[in-house]
Amino acid sequence: MEFPTHSYLFSTAFLRFTIFLVVLLKTKAVLKLPPNVSIPAVFVFGDSIMDTGNNNNMTTPSRCNYPPYGKDFQGGLPTGRFSNGKVPSDIIVEELGIKEYLPAYLDPNLQPSELLTGVNFASGGAGYDPMTSQLEVAISMSGQLDLFKDYIVKLKGLVGEDRTNLKDSYKCTYT
Repeated sequence: MEFPTHSYLFSTAFLRFTIFLVVLLKTKAVLKLPPNVSIPAVFVFGDSIMDTGNNNNMTTPSRCNYPPYGKDFQGGLPTGRFSNGKVPSDIIVEELGIKEYLPAYLDPNLQPSELLTGVNFASGGAGYDPMTSQLEVAISMSGQLDLFKDYIVKLKGLVGEDRTNLKDSYKCTYT
């Protein structure tokens, strides 16, 4: 059996890397909504892929509010995102034109006005199976839904019952 030569492996890897760069640099996600349609808020549930810092004040191994996380984010400060920059939930709200970053619901610096345009309930280490969240000391999916119920109570206190009515919740984006 004959194995590929070093130069063949290098050229194949180089070609794949070049194609990847071309696709990456030429592709731009653009979201266009139909005329007269707007999405007033985005709510995100999930795990570390979407978490924007809900685990920061928890005693859990699933935290990332320390360097090198955040080195490419807002002045190089770690925010609790499992990334060195934006996470998909940030990209979603930015593409929809709602706001630049989606704040974590449990962020102690969360401003009441930010509740109006949505927040993030995701928790790094969470899973559909509650045992996963227990092992990782993360907020389970059911726990995230409980936080959403708490959010609704806060929103009612902020804008009143009529504006909090979820009959129009189909207009919001849940990820």
